[in-house]
Amino acid sequence: MASAAPSTSVKAPSALLALTELPRALFELGSLPWAAPMLATAPRGDGHPVIVLPGFVTSDRSTGILRGFLKRHGYAAHTWDLGRNLGPRAIGRHGEKLIERVLAVYEESGQKVSLVGWSLGGVMARLVAKRIPHAIRQVITLGSPFAGSPKASNVWRAYEVLTGQKIDADHTRAQLDEVSAPPPVPSTAIYSRADGVVAWQNCCEEIGPMSDNIEVYGSHCGLGVNASVLYAVADRLAQPEDDWHPFERSGFKALVYPSAGHA
Repeated sequence: MASAAPSTSVKAPSALLALTELPRALFELGSLPWAAPMLATAPRGDGHPVIVLPGFVTSDRSTGILRGFLKRHGYAAHTWDLGRNLGPRAIGRHGEKLIERVLAVYEESGQKVSLVGWSLGGVMARLVAKRIPHAIRQVITLGSPFAGSPKASNVWRAYEVLTGQKIDADHTRAQLDEVSAPPPVPSTAIYSRADGVVAWQNCCEEIGPMSDNIEVYGSHCGLGVNASVLYAVADRLAQPEDDWHPFERSGFKALVYPSAGHA
């Protein structure tokens, strides 16, 4: 198995990348109309439920465009309904509130649930997939730093203040160790080397029979409105439940997406 485990020397993104996050994200949002022809060709869904988890300090409002896109492509896209993502203050110390939410959708629909998590939301999605794999169809993370040092980020101090959870606490480290290895369900990590919030190296998956990485061009804050991300998410969700396979880069995708894996 090829490992994507990052080096302990990985640092937080540069100040330049961090300072340009907002304008780059706005550009990605404004580019969506131009990408409409490509997005129209994205695979259609089979109607299974998908819960979209927002990033740190954001709420379901931030995932509206992504959820709307998924609904139009045939998925039962759900909000997470836990308010702002303030770590354990939102999902519970052991993730019990989020697990309860996922199980409710699973039991109501009678189908396994796919989880799409943006940034911190993706870390939480992996935790849930480890805890209740019987209810999870697959996990897709968007710029989620589930590996390496959590201090390889430009927001870790804000995280400690707003969540009340210390990065170096034993409980925090135990959960990070739990999510760093691939979950027992198909998982895809979408990341950008131009991420200005978290180190992109820490957002990459160990490549294996049920795991893959997809590199995109863009900012961290714009991942949920980035056309190449939307297409990749739809492509991954369209994989048959019992016949998952890695992202295929052929045709126009060979131009839009860099080669598989990372250096």
